Amino acid sequence: MPTADEIRASQREMWGKFSAGWEKWDEIVLNTNREVGEAMIDALEISDDQRHLDVAAGTGEPGLSIAARAPKGHVTVTDIAPEMLAAAKRRAAKHGLTNVAFRECGAEELPFEDDTFDSVTCRFGFMFVPDVSRAVAEFARVVKTGGRVAVSVWAGPEVNPWATVPGLAVASEVHMPAPDPDAPGMYRWAQPGSVSAKFSAAGLRDVTEWDVPTLLVADSLEQYWQLVQELTAPVVAALIQADAAARARIAAKVFEGASQYQTDGKVKLPGTARCIVGAK
Repeated sequence: MPTADEIRASQREMWGKFSAGWEKWDEIVLNTNREVGEAMIDALEISDDQRHLDVAAGTGEPGLSIAARAPKGHVTVTDIAPEMLAAAKRRAAKHGLTNVAFRECGAEELPFEDDTFDSVTCRFGFMFVPDVSRAVAEFARVVKTGGRVAVSVWAGPEVNPWATVPGLAVASEVHMPAPDPDAPGMYRWAQPGSVSAKFSAAGLRDVTEWDVPTLLVADSLEQYWQLVQELTAPVVAALIQADAAARARIAAKVFEGASQYQTDGKVKLPGTARCIVGAK
């Protein structure tokens, strides 16, 4: 099993390679996860002078949305991959946000003083952190007393067909070893209460969690499949192992599986995220 440092190095490289795809499909991803981001932000009770930290922010959410809601405040956006931070910077500039700083770092070693921020978020990055206990302890350390920490993770595969449709198609052609339940991965914290337990162990109080629906909307089956191939590392890794005939069969199965979600000329694949919030 790789060490935590090896996992971080691999993730830094992976997210760097996929940053162009995430920036390309940013509008669809933002719309897909909009309700999740809004649920997290609402739970933080953002003030107009909020000092906020967004960890593993990718192209900048929900940090940039918080910056827009806190014009007198300041948001620090972090990510392990410099390419993702560069994309977040471009988004901030596009929206005229000047109250944002960017810092390359991992979630387990935050380069900030104790009690620095009014709030901390980590949207869909928590599942990939090698040492989550250490990360939550860091979140709790840098947030002020009375401040709040919010993360989101994906619920189980059974309620996320947007991801399982291509996953099943790939697995029908390429051997996919069962994931290590303790290793970083999409469904690592799908079990209800698992993240809440980590929050409580770190000393956070009034911990609550709830599910939030998502909806990935694509213009066509072809667009959906292209998006998956440019955003999803496990799918890409599996496709590399397949020959042209197998890749064609995989695509056909993705189209067949996703076609049941076609409506009003669009492909609309549902999902379910889980938000967890605690206070210091």
